[in-house]
Amino acid sequence: MTMMKIKSLIFSVLFLFSLPMIAQDKLFSLEDLNYGGTNYRNLQPQNLWTTWWGDQLMYLDAEEGGTIDGKGERKTVFRLKDAGKEFHSAYYAKYPYPEETLVLLENGKQRVLYDWTKKQTVWTQTREGGTNEDWNKVSKAVAYVKDNQLFVRDAEDKEYQLTTDGSREIVYGQSVHREEFGIEKGTFWSPNGQRLAFYRMDQGMVADYPQVDIDPRIAAYEPDKYPMAGETSHKVTVGIYDLQTKKTIYLQAGDPTDRYFTNIAWSPDNQTVYMFELNRDQNDCRLVSYDATTGAKIAELYRETSDKYVEPMHPIQFLPWDSDLFILQSQRDGFNHLYIYNKEGKLIRQLTSGQFVVQEVLGFNAKQKSILIISNEAHPLQHNTYSVSVANGKRTLLDNGRGSHRAVPSESGQWFLDTYSEPDVPRNIDLVQVKTGKAQRLLTAEDPWKDYQQPIFECGSIKAADGVTDLYYRMVKPHDFDATKKYPTVIYVYGGPHAHNVEASWHWYSRTWETYMAQKGYVLFILDNRGSENRGRDFEQATFRQLGQIEMQDQMKGVDFLKSLPYIDMERLGVHGWSFGGFMTISLMTNYPDVFKVGVAGGPVIDWKWYEVMYGERYMDTPQTNPEGYEKTSLIPMAKHLKGKLQIITGYNDVTVVPHHCLSFLKACIEAGTQPDFFVYPGEPHNMRGHASVHLHERITQYFEDYLK
Repeated sequence: MTMMKIKSLIFSVLFLFSLPMIAQDKLFSLEDLNYGGTNYRNLQPQNLWTTWWGDQLMYLDAEEGGTIDGKGERKTVFRLKDAGKEFHSAYYAKYPYPEETLVLLENGKQRVLYDWTKKQTVWTQTREGGTNEDWNKVSKAVAYVKDNQLFVRDAEDKEYQLTTDGSREIVYGQSVHREEFGIEKGTFWSPNGQRLAFYRMDQGMVADYPQVDIDPRIAAYEPDKYPMAGETSHKVTVGIYDLQTKKTIYLQAGDPTDRYFTNIAWSPDNQTVYMFELNRDQNDCRLVSYDATTGAKIAELYRETSDKYVEPMHPIQFLPWDSDLFILQSQRDGFNHLYIYNKEGKLIRQLTSGQFVVQEVLGFNAKQKSILIISNEAHPLQHNTYSVSVANGKRTLLDNGRGSHRAVPSESGQWFLDTYSEPDVPRNIDLVQVKTGKAQRLLTAEDPWKDYQQPIFECGSIKAADGVTDLYYRMVKPHDFDATKKYPTVIYVYGGPHAHNVEASWHWYSRTWETYMAQKGYVLFILDNRGSENRGRDFEQATFRQLGQIEMQDQMKGVDFLKSLPYIDMERLGVHGWSFGGFMTISLMTNYPDVFKVGVAGGPVIDWKWYEVMYGERYMDTPQTNPEGYEKTSLIPMAKHLKGKLQIITGYNDVTVVPHHCLSFLKACIEAGTQPDFFVYPGEPHNMRGHASVHLHERITQYFEDYLK
């Protein structure tokens, strides 16, 4: 099938196809729909738990594990009861050695390798309650944090303490820069597992935010280090510990003040460390190499600058068949693409190009000398798997060209497990051979909602406020929708970077709360405005230095679209969002007070000067350098414009959008004489956990029931 035919098929699905469901008898409750609900798991599409043993797919079960072939047939290779009574679940088993019949099992006290052929444990390592564990399968050494200190335990089960000055102010071996720039952890093993790179973050100079624990008899002060935009930030350095010499050196990167170090990578020969270094303005990014034995700087291999910002999100990756070449990801041509460089920093060629985003590098196929990627080349709302030839950049589609795919390649990259959904497909799982593209079906999940009254899910597009850019929306309608009636309507909004709300997955990626609301007689409308992800650099950077402004313009184009629909009751229009979406909710309620009757804003940013340094300054610069932008986007002066019913909700112990935001807005409303409602969840962070989420969504629903319906 040609790419043109694929795209034609996709567009017919997007714009001519909706998902009306045959109404059944059962009604949903939030216990069914919310992830914290008691029946939520039973209403999720059937799934398979699997992992790879080299190129052999393995199934994972509660009590056992084994092989699974292309016909879905299973053969058990081990049972937990044979490995020892102390192991309680095989769901997290790993098979680290393709040539050996060993399975890695863990519990709270030990990590073992169990040989299922010999039916005996052949290696044991102690676990003593450390956090941030990072185990290397080559050396069998593990790094971890305990009592604020960084430790390593080797294959002989001997423990080494690497640091002594760790504290809440000196943080070792954990993610830094508030997990921006793609950072998810703080330790990085060399390929042979003999050297450990790790973060050291000094945040002693960062101001404390006064969080409080109300559970003790007398509330306890639990301060959190929180660097706000324009204020003093922390300082990060990178250490290297050598298992052979038992010594630690630090990379000689210079003064870490107002700099970000991210995307740490190792050379295949274990001798060189690579790191992206970014200035505080985040508009000057450099890839630098360091000698892993001395810490000395070797060379600056790459530099990228911008009049807005550069955002490195991925470490370089060396080609398994050529240790002189590596992949670098950049959106310097407008979209995130792959570039091949040699280790001297010379550009060999741009490997992918076009008006689409390479969303993920999955792995390599050394036999074909190709790279497996996920991209949205087929359509902006899709995630599809491709093989990219390193020799000529030719891309080969490896899945059905529809929907949203999550691929997990085998160790050699000659196979991958393809788990995907489409708007009317809850979940399918295929085993795919890369060379031929042949897919063997392992699972076709039935609709877990088949016995329930289901809403109608639709997708389409409108033009952005610039009159040119396509924006995609989802609409959710009651199951018995009647176009001759008028319906109360709620706009659900997020709108910020690194997130999207609409994609070509099951139910068009709909949140289950939307189903609950549609069941109660509402229409839901969800639009991805400019500033959201997966549409390229310029689409995202349109909001630079004025967060919320372009986004509101686009959301109001969505409102104009709703006005054109005879079944939308514009006198009963509501809006709801969380975090950036909470900021958008209050922005819309106060900038367009005669349009929106009811709003629910969760965890809202109120003024970006109270948000954290890395994220806030990337999009807004500092309050000192962009006072006009901060003034324009602040919601404090807008409190006086509130007319409709607004409920603000926050976690009392939110360390992401600290309570300062909500409290300051409430104070401004009091001074202005406007009357929002306010609800807090004591002990909860930015998002409600467990069953508290059910309570939260019932509260959100009831607010619309009380004031919009």
